[in-house]
This record gives sequence, C-alpha cells and structure tokens, in this order.
Amino acid sequence: MRREPEHHIRVAEPADAGEILTVQRAAYVSEAQLYGNPGFSALTESLDEVRAAVESGSVLVATMGARIVGAVRGIRDGQDCEVARLVVAPDMQRRGIAFDLIAAVERAHAAHVRRFRMHTGERSEANLRLYQRAGYVPYRTHAVSPTLSLVYLEKPTA
Repeated sequence: MRREPEHHIRVAEPADAGEILTVQRAAYVSEAQLYGNPGFSALTESLDEVRAAVESGSVLVATMGARIVGAVRGIRDGQDCEVARLVVAPDMQRRGIAFDLIAAVERAHAAHVRRFRMHTGERSEANLRLYQRAGYVPYRTHAVSPTLSLVYLEKPTA
C-alpha cells in the first residue's frame, strides 16, 4: 500500500519566487560540479526571471509545511509542453517529489498538448533514470560544448 506523500503540490505564487530560486540554485550545484560549469542558466537566472515565470502561471511547487522543497515549469508551445527547471532541494531528494512534480505538470497540461518534452545532461544518470521511469524516451542528443551534451526526451500524451 502506497503511503500518502509528505509533500503537496500547488501552483506557485509570486511571493514564492525567492524560495524557488534558492531551491533551484541549491539543486543545480551538483550538476554544475558534474560538468565543471558554474554558468548553467539555472544558476545564473535572476529573481526577476523566476518571478516572471511564476507570474506566467507555468510553475508548480512542492511544499512540506511552509517550506518549498521542489519546483517545475510546464511551458506550453503549441502542441508541446516543455517540462523544465525540475528541481528538488538536495536534502529532500529521493522521496518521490520530482516524480510527483512531473506527474502534476502532465495532469495540468495533458488536455492541451500532444506530447511532453524535457532535456538533461548526458552524464546526469539519475535524471535520465527518473525521466525514463516516468515514461520519457530519448529521441536525440546534442553537443552544446566539449564538456556538455544534452539528451532530449519526450513522452506522448495518453
């Protein structure tokens, strides 16, 4: 029998932007270290840019009590929805939060799109396992730099 999750998922509010940015930066540090690249856009994104994403209505957050422990963006572009900036606070990882955030984006957008897409670094093995477990299939790899190749994944709506 599956336990009820300790976290709850809701649409982000403008007042959440600072905490979302904090979680995002904390979550991306390990990726920056893995690739030797502290310039990832998720690490250099400004508070105003996060606030704009929140105000667009594209951001969901996972909370535990009053604390934001994860976030994700679902960005619709025609018949596609890009699942982006999926982050979980490092001390809250491996609790199903990321999987639940992906599922929440899919529920929110499934009636309006034909497929979901996302990408991650080729060496981000845990991310790739999670995305494939969630039903995403790699469809191309693109070298961005000598030290970074991105794997693009997609999942059709049911």
